[in-house]
Amino acid sequence: AILIFCWVYVRKYQSRRESEVISTITAIFALAVALITSALLPVDIFLVSYMKNQNGTFKVWADANVSRQIEDTVLYGYYTLYSIILFCVFLWIPFVYFYYEEKEEDDGNTCSQVKTALKYTLGFITVCAVLLLIGAFVPLDIPNKKNSTEWEKVKLLFEEFGSSHGLTALSFSISSLTVIGMLAAITYTAYGMSALPLNLIKGTTSASYERLENTEDIEEVEQHLLRIKSKCRDGRPLSSRDRRTLQQLEERLRTLRRRERHLESIEKSWWTKACEAIRPLKIVWGVFFIIVALLFTVSLFLSNLDKALHSAGFDSGFIILGTNLTNPLNMLLPVLQRVFPLDYILITTIVMYFIFTSMAGIRNMGIWFFWTRLYKIRRGKTRPQALLFLCMILLLIVLHTSYMIYSLAPQYVMYGSQKYLVQWGVIVATYNPLGNIFRSLLYVSILFPFNLDQCIVTRTYLFLHKFWFFSAAYYFGNWAFIAVFLIGLIVSCCKGKKSVIEGEVDDDDSDMSDDELSVYYH
Repeated sequence: AILIFCWVYVRKYQSRRESEVISTITAIFALAVALITSALLPVDIFLVSYMKNQNGTFKVWADANVSRQIEDTVLYGYYTLYSIILFCVFLWIPFVYFYYEEKEEDDGNTCSQVKTALKYTLGFITVCAVLLLIGAFVPLDIPNKKNSTEWEKVKLLFEEFGSSHGLTALSFSISSLTVIGMLAAITYTAYGMSALPLNLIKGTTSASYERLENTEDIEEVEQHLLRIKSKCRDGRPLSSRDRRTLQQLEERLRTLRRRERHLESIEKSWWTKACEAIRPLKIVWGVFFIIVALLFTVSLFLSNLDKALHSAGFDSGFIILGTNLTNPLNMLLPVLQRVFPLDYILITTIVMYFIFTSMAGIRNMGIWFFWTRLYKIRRGKTRPQALLFLCMILLLIVLHTSYMIYSLAPQYVMYGSQKYLVQWGVIVATYNPLGNIFRSLLYVSILFPFNLDQCIVTRTYLFLHKFWFFSAAYYFGNWAFIAVFLIGLIVSCCKGKKSVIEGEVDDDDSDMSDDELSVYYH
């Protein structure tokens, strides 16, 4: 199902004229990896919770060996998916991207294109190797023995690296990418969380109404053109100002005529009629999405405020043990835990919502490098390089998703719905009818939500807090995320309805692009 969705999504947006097999396969694979990785968090939480009963005791089958096997299986799953993400981000996607960049400049010489792509990709591989080496060796606490030789120190270093099974190295590399994913989430996801629901609620303008306005604009531009051309009927040359105006008006007229063809095609299409029929459903979904977005943002704000007030500070990465300020999500999850599997459905919904709003944000904004727009994401017109960028950004955002969910419900992400029993010895005095006192030792069992020694920690948590400075960066990133969401919400509320052909027609499009729209709408 995931592969089918990825195939449909990529085919929906990729350009029909510039479609390439390798770039299409790469985009589908990378998008599938992103979705599968995001789905691993709810599975991890479910497995650690499923090992224990509601009374805090382990289930009969969940002995030490079975528990260890399950933990290792999940950990190897993370190893595999995170390694694939590193492979995609640092090798496969850059190579395919630079290959097609060279293909546009130098047609025909495949060997030269491959060499140039490998040359640029080598830089990404070098960065990946440096991150792995830093994560493998720098953070480790190696004892400094005065009598040890340099070879013994190096040997001990590799022994320490082997004992962690490469977890530290991989965690450092993934955390570095997660910081980049945090920036992408602040840019695209925060805006998408506000824009997507409001666009669904407000809808788009009517195609017939836009076509009427467009016809009036065409007539106005044509009249202006006639007035300028009438100045040179007697053989007099036009001034430089009139020539520039004439050129601008002709370009404007070409754009308006393309809009006319697009609007006519959309007005007659079955897709437009279907969208009008499900308009009430879109409003319902929009209201639901805005409620989820507000729940997410309020919970994130309270969680960050709790860290600001009660954490150990910057040097600890603003890590906090326990919860002092309860947020709505933390209140809701324990209630849903009583009815299986409502809590897992909620977590899965939030994760998927995070991914799809990221897609919406990238689609609406396009791909930017600071203040320069590199690519546009448009239905049926997206270049292969833009799709590769989109999938890479989604891979990075998915890495940040786990920490965002952890920020909202730290105890739940660490332990799921596990509970544990603590027995306290209490001296209880009782009296018999003869007046003799009998003292007996009773054991009182108290149920607690989690415990470090008696509960199993999710494998996700092992990748989240290996390095305090990354946690500190995530903390400040959460504040930036909230600020961008609020700004995007205000902007989206102030904006009017989107055009029915929003982003479909631009001044830099060629007339051949009209053919691509007809493929989609007919």
